[in-house]
Amino acid sequence: QEQLVESGGGLVQPGGSMRLSCAASESIFSIYNMGWSRQAPGKQRELVAHITKSGYTNYANSVKGRFTISRDNAQNTVYLQMNSLKPEDTAVYYCNADHPLGAAYGRDYWGKGTLVTVSS
Repeated sequence: QEQLVESGGGLVQPGGSMRLSCAASESIFSIYNMGWSRQAPGKQRELVAHITKSGYTNYANSVKGRFTISRDNAQNTVYLQMNSLKPEDTAVYYCNADHPLGAAYGRDYWGKGTLVTVSS
């Protein structure tokens, strides 16, 4: 019954790669922008990547050039490909959805998160 369900997290070595997936309901994915945020221990949650329904993307400076967000409309799934991972990327990663016209037209949705640990 969950609206957004993340998967793909786990343990990865520094310099390695990992791909996170977020499966969304069709009613959300067909309309909403999608994004990935993360929260490291002792830090505030931060937006790391965002993709609009039309495919425009933006990234936090800390991940630019290493992370790629994409969406598969046929599978109602958004991905976060993470390359050249660093220990400071360790965090719980959350999938989110926001309505392109603003909150008055649709509430935001958040997944429960998946833990990514970058360590030797």
